[in-house]
Amino acid sequence: MGNSTDLYEKFRKYFITVLAILTVFIHVGKYTFLPMESIKFYAWHLMLGLMAVFIYTPFNKKNPKKYLVLDWICIVLSAIIGIYVIVNFDSYVVIMQTNRLTPILYIFGAITTILVLEASRRVLGYVLPAIAVITILYALFGGNLPGILGHRGYSLQRAMVTIFSDQGVYGTPVGVSATTIFIFLLFGSFLAVSGADQIFQDISVALTGKKRGGPAKIAVLSSMLFGSISGSAVANVVSTGAFTIPLMKKQGYSNRFAGAVEAVASTGGQIMPPIMGAAAFVLADIVGVPYSRVAIAALLPAVMYYLSLFKVVDLESIKLNLKGVPQDQLPDLKKTLKKGFKLFIPLLVLLVLLIAVQMTPMIAAIWSILALIITGLFDKEGRMSLKKFIDGCIDGLKNLPQVVAACACSGIVVGMFSLTGLGLKFSDFIVSLGESSLFFSLVLSMIVCTILGMGLPATASYIIGATVLSPALIKLGLPSLPANLFIFYYACLSAITPPVAVAAYAAAGLAGENALKVGLTAVKLAITGFVMPFVFVYNTEYLHLGFDLTTFVNWISAFVVCYAVAIVIEGYVESKISILERILFLIIAVITIQTDVLLSVIGWIMFALLYGSKIVKHRREFKPVQG
Repeated sequence: MGNSTDLYEKFRKYFITVLAILTVFIHVGKYTFLPMESIKFYAWHLMLGLMAVFIYTPFNKKNPKKYLVLDWICIVLSAIIGIYVIVNFDSYVVIMQTNRLTPILYIFGAITTILVLEASRRVLGYVLPAIAVITILYALFGGNLPGILGHRGYSLQRAMVTIFSDQGVYGTPVGVSATTIFIFLLFGSFLAVSGADQIFQDISVALTGKKRGGPAKIAVLSSMLFGSISGSAVANVVSTGAFTIPLMKKQGYSNRFAGAVEAVASTGGQIMPPIMGAAAFVLADIVGVPYSRVAIAALLPAVMYYLSLFKVVDLESIKLNLKGVPQDQLPDLKKTLKKGFKLFIPLLVLLVLLIAVQMTPMIAAIWSILALIITGLFDKEGRMSLKKFIDGCIDGLKNLPQVVAACACSGIVVGMFSLTGLGLKFSDFIVSLGESSLFFSLVLSMIVCTILGMGLPATASYIIGATVLSPALIKLGLPSLPANLFIFYYACLSAITPPVAVAAYAAAGLAGENALKVGLTAVKLAITGFVMPFVFVYNTEYLHLGFDLTTFVNWISAFVVCYAVAIVIEGYVESKISILERILFLIIAVITIQTDVLLSVIGWIMFALLYGSKIVKHRREFKPVQG
């Protein structure tokens, strides 16, 4: 029995290695030496992604070998269907244009639907597959419903044509996953095998560790750095939180606060340029703008998100009279930066190619991976060996299942929304509400995004939210980019919004605290993130970046607003402040965030006077605390 188990594990290891190398070959090849039609490429992507799901996520997680045959049946079926579509691509396209499936395509379409639903269930849980099943049932039986919810009714054949086409599992969500997301996952994987997570952590510790409340500031900075590459709130919590949460607790922060800080900081990685999360690439595709435009627009709101969190952490450390980490326990910053120099070159290449050269994200990421490999070859301590290269490919494949499962299942939902017109009906309802009040339409959109995002990754949450809400917000007069960024923000923030806050759950587990308490505290700490979408919808100048007066005013105002909001949350400056003073700081935040330059300047002056008076008073009464 032992020999057969060892033999299977060896086979599984070789299979994963071959699958990983093939996946990298196809995806890199598409944009270099192996051009192919888009739908054919999506078929490759979905096939390889589903195979990765079933090899990495067994049917029975507690006893992986119990239903091993079922797992391999799913792998083989994924391969057969994918290869059939790829080999017979021309005839597949012609048949799909007739809206009538051949018997073999009908069977393959049904099997693909089941495989996608099962893959989504294994990786993401029951929420998204349940939504997909409900939309399919609505397409089949919604014709019997009365009133606005009713439609003309569709056969299973018609529903299957939509699902097994470029309107469904080979549609935009899987397309973005194939064209952009995987390449950046691969870039992140090669950074990881090059030691980026440890280097980013060391840089964060060296920069902030000795400051008051250093451990929490380390959590904010390291989670921001790592999260902007990983793009997954839960993955970020688990990776950086395993180090930062115990460190925060050891220094004196409560379990609840430590978990909340990590959850909020990790969630923000999805909105922090230059890389952001997978959903940002979907957003760029839907809006029809270069990814660099999205990254530039998202920069100031993301900085405000982290700046307010950083200041809250600082003020909490004053409350608890916490000191920093002793100097002798901190890594040397110069040595760490020297060690991490090889990682900054590919990141710089990525930024230059994306923003300055305006290169497509896929080509920019491929060049950045090449730069990472080349710099790794000259690194004596952590040279990029063949094993590390293969490990990077395998790590990229390992990160693929969640994205493919989310995008493919979202494709089913989007396809059914399009077929039945359900998305349009909901959009019309939002528009009719917005005719009397744009604000109420935005609030309703926020609530819908948050509910849709419960238990879902941001990518799936954003895709569904954009399908339903984006057309309505645009009809109400909002430009496409702010409207979609509004939806994108709440899709990301749903990870910390109770009752189903997946990032808060992960942080609560590491902190040993009740998940609801961590979630509620996280919402309080991330209040700037919840308010910012309303701000940049009403004042799109916050999405502007340039060498001009507008940018200067907005950035100064951003610092004032973030500090004021943090003070309102904590009720401290250098010592406790009164209720009246908290109200004054809130008024300052409201005044400063306005579009009017005069109001902003008035806010700056009020803040300087009030904040400065508290600092001066504290220094007269006490010795200054190192910060």
